[in-house]
Amino acid sequence: MALPYDATPHARVEAENPAVPQLFGAECRTTVTGSHVVAYCHNPYPETDRVSLHVECDRWWDIDSDGPPVDAEPAMTVRLTGRCWKEIRSVWVSHQK
Repeated sequence: MALPYDATPHARVEAENPAVPQLFGAECRTTVTGSHVVAYCHNPYPETDRVSLHVECDRWWDIDSDGPPVDAEPAMTVRLTGRCWKEIRSVWVSHQK
């Protein structure tokens, strides 16, 4: 007697090691005061995080800037600064392993 394909039991396969998310990335807080920006990035994780500050200026003639990458070692806080001649449109921090 033959059974249809849907009626046969299927083996249950469990993952050997479920993927564990790796925690990475410094927590950064930025403060804009006029045309100056300061960011403090604290890295609570065991891997080094290379952080870099990026500043986009509001005026078309004002030059946007990308700061040099700085190593935020484990349990370390780094300070990043930047500025525009006039108003700041946006600020963000990039992270790199």
